[in-house]
This record gives sequence, C-alpha cells and structure tokens, in this order.
Amino acid sequence: MNIVCANPLKQFHRYQDEIETAVIKVLRSKCYILGTEVRSFENEFANYVDCRYGIGVANGTDAIEIALRSLNIGKGDEVITVSHTAVATIAAIEATGATPVLVDIEEDTFTLNPTQIEYVISEKTKAVVAVHLYGQAANITTIKEICDKRNIQLIEDCAQAHGGLFNGKKLGSFGKLGCFSCYPTKNLSAIGDGGIITTNDSELASRCKEIREYGWRKKFISEVKGKNSRLDEIQAAILRVKLKYLDEDNSERQKIALIYDNLLKETSLRLPFTQKGNVHVYHQYVIRTNAQKDLLDFLRENSVFAGIHYPMPIHLQPAYKNKVKIAKDLSVTEQVAKQIISLPIYPGLTIEEIELVSQLIKQFHIS
Repeated sequence: MNIVCANPLKQFHRYQDEIETAVIKVLRSKCYILGTEVRSFENEFANYVDCRYGIGVANGTDAIEIALRSLNIGKGDEVITVSHTAVATIAAIEATGATPVLVDIEEDTFTLNPTQIEYVISEKTKAVVAVHLYGQAANITTIKEICDKRNIQLIEDCAQAHGGLFNGKKLGSFGKLGCFSCYPTKNLSAIGDGGIITTNDSELASRCKEIREYGWRKKFISEVKGKNSRLDEIQAAILRVKLKYLDEDNSERQKIALIYDNLLKETSLRLPFTQKGNVHVYHQYVIRTNAQKDLLDFLRENSVFAGIHYPMPIHLQPAYKNKVKIAKDLSVTEQVAKQIISLPIYPGLTIEEIELVSQLIKQFHIS
C-alpha cells in the first residue's frame, strides 16, 4: 500500500455526500460564475478570518497579483519576500511588473527573517509579502511593525495557513490584504483551482473585484486594466462545505503532528518547531536531516512518498537565477533546501500509516 504525502481524494470521500449535493445544486441553478455560492463563500470565509471582505479569485497566484495591483504596485516598484517559497509567490510579483527582492528565512520556522528587511529597503520598496509557510505564521507582528514604521504595504501569503493564528489572531487579517490558495492539497481545498483575498479595506476590496473581472465596475466597461480571475460557482460550493470542517480537519493535522513528534523524538532529526504565540495548522510536517536524498529514496523504496517543499530556492532556479534582486546572505535558505523532507500528513491518515512511516525512519537511522 502506498502512503502519499497528500491525499485530496480521501477528503472528498469524507464529505462526498455534501459535496455532490452542493455541486448538483449549482448545476441545476443555471448560474455558474460569480453567483450566490461565490458571494456566500466570500462572506463566510471573511467572517472566519475575522475580516470584513472576501474576494474569490481563480487561484492563489492571482490572489497575490491582484492584491498587489489593488495597491497600485507595478513596474519600477520592489516587493520584499523570501526565496524559500512556492514559485507562485514570485510569479505573482513579477506579473505586476514589480521586482521581487528576496531575503533569508529564520532557521527554526522557515519563514521570513524580519531582521533582513531593513537591509534591502530602498526608495523603490512598496510592499512585503510575508509567507506563512507549512501552516506556521511568519513573525507577523514584528514584520508589520517594520512595514508600518517605513510606510510599506504588508500582504500575507496564506496559501498554506488557512485557520492558522498568531497571538490569537487569524492569519490573513494582519496585513492590508491576505491571499489564500485553495488548490486541492491545501488545508481548505477545492477540487480544482481556487483562491480568495481577505481585507478590512472597502476600497481595496472594490479594486480587487474590478481587477479580477476585466476592470469592470459596470459590465462591459473597463475602468482599469483587469484580467479574468473568477472563482466559479462549483468550486465555491465545494469550499463552503469544506469550510464548515476546516477547524476539525486542522485539529486532526495537529494530532498527527503530535504523534510524529512522540514517535520521532529519539531520532537525530530536527522536528518542526512552533514559535510562541503561533497556532500551527500543519499543511506540511517538515523534518530536517543531513541524509535528505538517502532517506527519501529509502522511504520510496518502501512505498512511502514523502516530498520536499521546496528543493531549490527561487534565486537558484534557471528562470530566476541572476534575474531577481537578493539579499547579500541567503545561507539559511540554501542550507534548509538541502535538508528538509515533508512527511505524509492529511486528514484521514491512519495511526497505522503514521507508525509505519515513523518505523521506517527509525529503521533507516539505525541502519
């Protein structure tokens, strides 16, 4: 039996009856784009994140691009973020015409190191995109203090952190805008692509809605340059079903992480660290080892398909090498990429599967 890193099909089976009922309702409604399901999901998710507004979009990459564009960020501007992230974060910044400026991460949390921000701020700096990675918050209050002090806009990339908290406050509610992906493997997942932006600013919410649909305020009249990035009714209906169970699913992820912690604590692995004040929702359970490739190969030979998120920092990838601005030192980022492994974790992963993964890891270390 294969044990995979993520299993969207298992979550579908868990909520299959409700999802199929919701989808059939949409199919029979004759309204498939930006209808009642999208509006309801936008309101429900905004309430969940403790924000006033939600704007459904086609995917998480578009969410970041549209958020930046709503702040009039574009060509000639610079946006600070990390190199240890999904390519989507950087692709979204580039799509606006702005230049990504990449800084190093904190060694324990794998998230943006706030002390690095001041070193790269220039007169062109307009925003920071703080990535909440693996389900854990970046040091968002410190980052926000720096942004507020320097009059820089703060955007949260919450693609892997639906339901996460920092000091009791939901991620996606700290910055000017929060950006979420609802890709099928995410904590809150569509069955296809989807995304949503959150904000407390009514003007920014209106701008995001204009940009996502050709710049329209009134149909067929483009007031600003926009694009086609609409969340469809079927995905919104699915997300509404899953949103009801998000806290329950996150709790299950946390329980799985605790089992891993207990079973692997005697090994030489560096296990996930949760910073004080943070509620980690474990989109990924990421360990560190100096035997990354050998351990991955051993697990795969035994039908356990762990992953690496992410194997190559953005600034070293062919499309971006020598083409983005980087801080002087990205040594932590480069070291971490050579050591990390994401173990299987998702709602529905059984105790037997968790124990087998852990047993194999211990067997590898003993041998």
